[in-house]
Amino acid sequence: MNEENKGMSALGCGLVWFGAAVSIAEIEAGRSLAPAGFGGDFRTVAGAILLGHLVGGALLFLAALLGARMRCSAMDCVKVPFGRFGGGFFALLNLLQLVGWTAVMVAQGAGAAGELFGGRVPFAVVCAGIGALVAVWIYIGLRGVGKINSVAMFLLFALTVVLTFVILGDIGAKGRSGLPGNPIKPMEGPVFWFVFEMSAAMPLSWLPLAADYTKDARRPVAACAVAAGVYSLVSCWMYGVGLASAALSGGRSIAGAMVAAGLGTAALLVIVFSTVTTTFLDAYSAGESAKSIWSRIPAKPFGVAVCALGTLLAARGAMDRYLDFLYLIASVFAPMAAVLLVDGFLARRSQSSSASADSACNPSADSADSACNSSVNSAWNLAAWAAGFAAYHACLGGDSPLAAAWPGAFGFLGGWSSPAGATIPAMAAAALLALPKAVARGARNPRPPAP
Repeated sequence: MNEENKGMSALGCGLVWFGAAVSIAEIEAGRSLAPAGFGGDFRTVAGAILLGHLVGGALLFLAALLGARMRCSAMDCVKVPFGRFGGGFFALLNLLQLVGWTAVMVAQGAGAAGELFGGRVPFAVVCAGIGALVAVWIYIGLRGVGKINSVAMFLLFALTVVLTFVILGDIGAKGRSGLPGNPIKPMEGPVFWFVFEMSAAMPLSWLPLAADYTKDARRPVAACAVAAGVYSLVSCWMYGVGLASAALSGGRSIAGAMVAAGLGTAALLVIVFSTVTTTFLDAYSAGESAKSIWSRIPAKPFGVAVCALGTLLAARGAMDRYLDFLYLIASVFAPMAAVLLVDGFLARRSQSSSASADSACNPSADSADSACNSSVNSAWNLAAWAAGFAAYHACLGGDSPLAAAWPGAFGFLGGWSSPAGATIPAMAAAALLALPKAVARGARNPRPPAP
């Protein structure tokens, strides 16, 4: 067990996930919805943002709670339904997404900070500075940054409140005299489900990391509820800031919106602190995922190495095809989460004792009903995930990044798209296929009576 965050309180979990939600990536995701917002009913867009975060937040809570009950890191939890091979496969995919997220976060933060510097500081230098701060955060660790994180979160909260009121106040003032011509082209097509997918994608991207920060919580249910609730609410807030900034700046960057709102040093502090506190979680969890593949890998040095690689990628231009990146993350981890939760909550393995938790997390442990040691169960669950993955991209149709990347192989996706989005159908397909095996194992291995 990682002693560094042993006994983390619900408040501590809330602070960690507040820092995860307050980020340039969340604001940019909100800005990406501007064509939908400018194309029609803002109430429809707001409803889709709320519903997307409600669904994603509920899954985030369940994934975090499963890890907290089993006292397992996120990727060790995945080994239970998918076996050692499947667990390694998803850990590798998670490492790739974490490197990608690290690059995206650093690039977004450096780009925004560079604008506030007026272009006087080279982009690569700003990337290196942010990457160095993230590396320091990783080296200190969760326990070590506790007090620093509390101060940083207080500053972030205060500065983000100020930013929100300044932006909204400026929009209100300009609204009375008319906003300047806005270059944003309204989107066409099913606005609601596009916004829903982009809103659900953010909390879904945290599912492979959630248990890393709740597995040692003192009160699992309270800590996981606070973590998921704080993240979802603050993420909705950041999406709103992104939409509002797009209206204020005429489609320019978030830094442009901050400049238009008359913010200077405060805006720079928001950008730097938010980038560091969010990117820290990605790089830190990369070390946890690496340990699930090879237990001898030291988590902190590996996390620093991921930070360095992500910073290098950011400096070389990692912001291309951002929405496709979100789609790919959701297509991989939404059906994975569906199988994980069906197996974890319906197979009814005993998770009430440390012995059973250790058995669940240790694929080499002897267990009569260990999914890690059952190739049949693992293969079945991997097939359920694959069906969900395929369903996700089929539902996206022509918007699928697979169809865009390989039109020759996936051109058949271009003629149709689901009227109900992609996340819910994909998760439903994976869960329904995983359900029979989970229920059958649950019948053979019921929970022991409470002491």
